[in-house]
Amino acid sequence: MGYLRSPHFPGRQTRAAPMPDWRPYAGDAEPHAVALPPAPPWRRFDAEPAGVTFRPTAEMVEAVNAAMLLRRPLLLTGPPGSGKSSLVESVARELRLGTVLRWHVTSRSTLEDALYRYDAIARLQDHTLAKEKNEELSPIGKYLRLGPLGTALLSSNRPRALLIDEIDKGDIDLPNDLLNVFERGEFEIPELVRHATREVEVREHGSDRVATVIDGRVQCQEFPFVVLTSNGERDFPAAFLRRCIRLRMPDPTPELLTAIVRAHLGDKVAEEVDGLITDFAARAQRGRGHATDQLMNAVHIVMHLPDDEERARMVELLLKELSTDLR
Repeated sequence: MGYLRSPHFPGRQTRAAPMPDWRPYAGDAEPHAVALPPAPPWRRFDAEPAGVTFRPTAEMVEAVNAAMLLRRPLLLTGPPGSGKSSLVESVARELRLGTVLRWHVTSRSTLEDALYRYDAIARLQDHTLAKEKNEELSPIGKYLRLGPLGTALLSSNRPRALLIDEIDKGDIDLPNDLLNVFERGEFEIPELVRHATREVEVREHGSDRVATVIDGRVQCQEFPFVVLTSNGERDFPAAFLRRCIRLRMPDPTPELLTAIVRAHLGDKVAEEVDGLITDFAARAQRGRGHATDQLMNAVHIVMHLPDDEERARMVELLLKELSTDLR
């Protein structure tokens, strides 16, 4: 199959300029110095955030605006690589909500992890050493750090953006545990409620900034813009679902995929790889086992390969279904 074509002669193959030293590994066990090829734009960690190139659909825009107006979490469902986590970056950038706070949920995650961490062991050790040396005790705030959800709930006249990623990976009770926090927009830190000091400075998540917690209670002024993502691996309680704005990410159509390639690599590349885009969309619709970043990887390499056979081999390598069975 021909994956590249000339925009002036439909169906005619375009010979893209080969990528210099795109294969630094020779496999001959001989050490050699070679310059690595440049990374794709979406894998440059000093580049602009994902929100710059993300292209939401009209339905996504409506869901975001509904969630913000109603102060409700936005629950996005869809396969891996469908752009769920990129949407929150796009919103945070456009509305200037600051750096996105992220909570990546695992089977061991608890609500307390997301709210705050308290290092009781370190405090006990420091307390013992301070008594031995007759030194002043460190303030309790030194041993506390707010989690991503706890930081998002700090009082502010602008909402923070929070991504709770893959909530379906968490414990079965986690969605219900979140309900009270979502409804009330507040939580308590028991260690500070019992503490004699009324105002305690606590470090925020992901930075060295500190926030003042009064009487052990954190209360939001503006409910954060919360995006929860799910791969659709399990159902959620009705009580949880009714408190969310829900959206299933759209299936990757050729038009949507073309817009994504155009945003990352420009109009010319998007036009030249229309055959690859169409092929990928067909694969995704047949098996629902592909992610959009697989297409981007294939486009980046195919554009620099010299012949059709090599392109076809790389396409098959990069567009495998998302399964552990690689037969």
